[in-house]
Amino acid sequence: MSAYTIVLADDHAMFRKGVKKIIGEIAGLEVVGEAGDGLELLELLKKTSPELIILDISMPNLRGLEATREIKKLYPEIKVLLLTMHKKKEFLQQAMAAGADGFLLKEDADSELFQAIKTIRQGNRFVSSLLSAELTDLALTKNHGDPLTNREREVVKLLAEGKSSKEIADLLYISIFTVRRHRDSIMRKLNLKNLASLIKYALDRGYTADDA
Repeated sequence: MSAYTIVLADDHAMFRKGVKKIIGEIAGLEVVGEAGDGLELLELLKKTSPELIILDISMPNLRGLEATREIKKLYPEIKVLLLTMHKKKEFLQQAMAAGADGFLLKEDADSELFQAIKTIRQGNRFVSSLLSAELTDLALTKNHGDPLTNREREVVKLLAEGKSSKEIADLLYISIFTVRRHRDSIMRKLNLKNLASLIKYALDRGYTADDA
């Protein structure tokens, strides 16, 4: 089985070295190129065609968001994982609008990089656990008057089906911490006090149906 090919783009060589080291310890992954800025990255893509680009959002000459838009226009089949130190919701919104397949905080790179690559490789979007709730807030709710996000409804559905926090985390490719945070948010939004009332809410809303 051929390796999953990755290009790294970050203006800090030491950070690229660190990410490359993490990737090098994971079987089936291979770094096939590196770039120090967005323009260098676009030139590199004329010579190599990786399956994933891990891209710093704050690079000189051509910023990560601009580079992402160009990559998605020229090479729509290539996945893009944006790395950033920025925790503001606005950066996440801009990243998703640019077509990024993932948004990973640099402080989470050590612990979440592999999960990010795995999630994107499976065709799903990845967001750092510290920001995953922000992503679901960008999604349209199922219907007017429902205060829950798409991800929160997924959590409600799985809770109503008797899944544990760990099972939900595995199914949705998020951390247990994020599952608990979603659950707290759901209880707060719906003004519910316990799991029984949450399950009743799910049943009344039809969240356990196949199209939930």
